Amino acid sequence: MRYLHTMVRVKDLDTSMGFYRLLGLEETRRVESEQGRFTLVFMAPPGQPETPVELTYNWDGDEGLPSDSRHFGHLAYEVDDIYATCQHLMDNGVTINRPPRDGHMAFVRSPDNVSIELLQKGGSLPPQEPWASMGNTGHW
Repeated sequence: MRYLHTMVRVKDLDTSMGFYRLLGLEETRRVESEQGRFTLVFMAPPGQPETPVELTYNWDGDEGLPSDSRHFGHLAYEVDDIYATCQHLMDNGVTINRPPRDGHMAFVRSPDNVSIELLQKGGSLPPQEPWASMGNTGHW
């Protein structure tokens, strides 16, 4: 058995792709289905095309899907510098729902309300402001 991808439904493909680009992911593959009326965009970290997130955009919306079709835990990505990553996201309008107070873990949400866990590569970084005293916003 091997990991293939994680699929999340998106309401606005361009907005969602912009968010995942801010995280550093790149489009690796795209499938357009006129008959099925959907677009699949696979995005992965540079050099890791085998670990994509599949963004599924239904051209006619999701009204006919079961009400629990959006249930999902989170995506997790390891980052080289959690503080720099969170600052970059915040500078681009992304809310840091759970700041990296511990120098190790943060959570943000995509435009489609998908939780994204960011984990510091290696050991935790020393606590640093403004993160150390920043409170949570919303939930993750």
